[in-house]
Amino acid sequence: MFSRKAPYSYGWDWGIRMVTCGIWRPVYLQFADRAVVEDYFVHQQSVSAEQAEVDNRLEINNIGNHTQQAVVRVTYSYAGESDKSIEKVVELQPGLNHISLPVTVEQPHLWMPNGWGEPALYMFEASVSVDGQVVSQKSHQIGLRSIRVVQEEDKDGQSFYFEMNGVPMFAKGTNLIPSDALLPRVTRQRYSRLLEDVQSSNMNMIRVWGGGIYEDDAFFEEADRRGILVWQDFMFACTTYPHDPAFLRNVAREAEYNIKRLRNHASLAMWCGNNEIYEGIRYWGWKEKYSSEVYQQMQEGYDVLFRQLLPQKVKEFDPGRFYLEGSPLEANWGRPESWKVGDSHNWGTWYGQKPFESLDHEIPRFMSEYGFQAFPEMKTIRTFASPEDYELESPVMNAHQKSTIGNALIKKTMSLYYPVPEKFEDLVYVGLVLQGHGMRRGMVAHRRNRPYCMGSLPWQLNDSWPVVSWSAIDYYGNWKAMQYHTRRAFAPVLVDAIRQGDRLRFYVLSDRLQTEKVTLHLALTDFQGKVIRRHRVEGMLPVNASEVFFEEDWQKAFEGCDTTASFIRMTLRGADGREVLSDEVFYPVYPKEQRLPRAEIACRKVKKGGVMELTLKSRVLARDVFVEVPLQGARFSDNFFDLLPGETKRITVSSPDGAPLEDVSVVIHQLADVRE
Repeated sequence: MFSRKAPYSYGWDWGIRMVTCGIWRPVYLQFADRAVVEDYFVHQQSVSAEQAEVDNRLEINNIGNHTQQAVVRVTYSYAGESDKSIEKVVELQPGLNHISLPVTVEQPHLWMPNGWGEPALYMFEASVSVDGQVVSQKSHQIGLRSIRVVQEEDKDGQSFYFEMNGVPMFAKGTNLIPSDALLPRVTRQRYSRLLEDVQSSNMNMIRVWGGGIYEDDAFFEEADRRGILVWQDFMFACTTYPHDPAFLRNVAREAEYNIKRLRNHASLAMWCGNNEIYEGIRYWGWKEKYSSEVYQQMQEGYDVLFRQLLPQKVKEFDPGRFYLEGSPLEANWGRPESWKVGDSHNWGTWYGQKPFESLDHEIPRFMSEYGFQAFPEMKTIRTFASPEDYELESPVMNAHQKSTIGNALIKKTMSLYYPVPEKFEDLVYVGLVLQGHGMRRGMVAHRRNRPYCMGSLPWQLNDSWPVVSWSAIDYYGNWKAMQYHTRRAFAPVLVDAIRQGDRLRFYVLSDRLQTEKVTLHLALTDFQGKVIRRHRVEGMLPVNASEVFFEEDWQKAFEGCDTTASFIRMTLRGADGREVLSDEVFYPVYPKEQRLPRAEIACRKVKKGGVMELTLKSRVLARDVFVEVPLQGARFSDNFFDLLPGETKRITVSSPDGAPLEDVSVVIHQLADVRE
């Protein structure tokens, strides 16, 4: 007999093995003596800016043994507007009754993803009245929107992108694992904070990975409210599964329950059958490892589960929602010819041990996984290690590193770009910087290559315990450098520069749905702040697209300057010349080749309204400034940034729970302080 349990609890390459057992979600009794609304599905049949056709489908259980007359009413409303309702008199037969009440919502307020507008939510309520008394009711917050996954043949292969309310959307997002090894610890407050982090980082999508759990309603409610789309895996990952009748019945019940529970959420974008199982069957050596009979059973089980049972359940209980058999389905990171179709998991920069530059040209149609590890910052490390453990390969550090190539690869890749420090604390800091810049490179490369590539979901957002991992936010809620760089890379408008052959190209990447006249200001500057050369380019902001805005010869771009001690500042301004749409810096050489000055950073602290405001200034460039405070989960308005010569940078620090922040110590790190 097989039971179903979250696979990650047995350990993963980022997770502790903690095999728990027991009921961990609320149990309750429901009493009724007349009729009960067992299920209420607000099925959006068609949605446009003009109107939304909605079929309210109710499953009503008549508790009694006799037919009884009832009034079924559906009321819907939008904040600040009057309620509208429709009702129907029905004869309820004993047992389950299926009732349909269609409504048309004129001029609907559309639910929009984060960055495109308001995620408008209506309140829909269904009630059953018997003898003039309401005996049962259910309500849902509903976002009216159209969404589809577009897979069409084109000159390059086959597209894969999300279309929201009729407009192609570049998916900027992340991958979610369970937030704790002990699931009862995950509260609504933790969900709220995590989704707030996603929203504030300019993301519009989160993939719920198939080796964890179906998240609580609270998670989806937060996603609805914040305009975050959810790519929902069914909970199958990285192995084959039984397909005997008893197991299939269990899975069928699991699928039906979760589809019904989640289908009303505006955030639910799609269903995916599994994570990496088809890839495993084809490419992970299972055919050679197992007998032909066992291998055939694996294939048959895959076919029954992911090509028959699960798509059938989606079609039955969530008609119209996109179902993907598995992720990835066709693309494999070791086979470039396969990248032209579907979504891809590219592990070249980790298991392939490739440099980050590989992300510039290994471009799929939709990148749903890619990643690189970093240690959490030192205040998290101190929760599980003592100073005598501060070595890369100490037993304690290895116990908190679950990837087989782990810490050694971090150091190896670091040596390509940065000075490799001897001091452990410096190694942790540079590792955070390395991960941040490396992953940002991938995010920007994917945006730069739209519409060929239409999604970038780096692995992974969070941790389930204090660990060295691919996460952008550690177990205690501290943002790593990667999360700050994610927010920058996914900005609505971004200026990006890259060397391509003998050309230096400046791209403007825009998710905005309207154009305007813009001006790109370029300033070649040395590390002391002297401007060597200025250039200005005028043009129009791309609409929901990425374009080369300006290009020049590489040698000419840096003529007359020392490339080891200079940078190009790129500032894109709006039509009025005052609004700064993007402000970025391009360095022509790797950090390890730069002659960075040791900046004397002046820091002034002021407490304002329960938060701490820091004002930082330096006469010379300070790269990758990391402001460290001892408070776990402290919220920074910005961190891991470059402090440009002569400029003032103001950031705020607040407590994780919103309580007034007491005075805390501040330590400022910069790349020039690191010594090999």
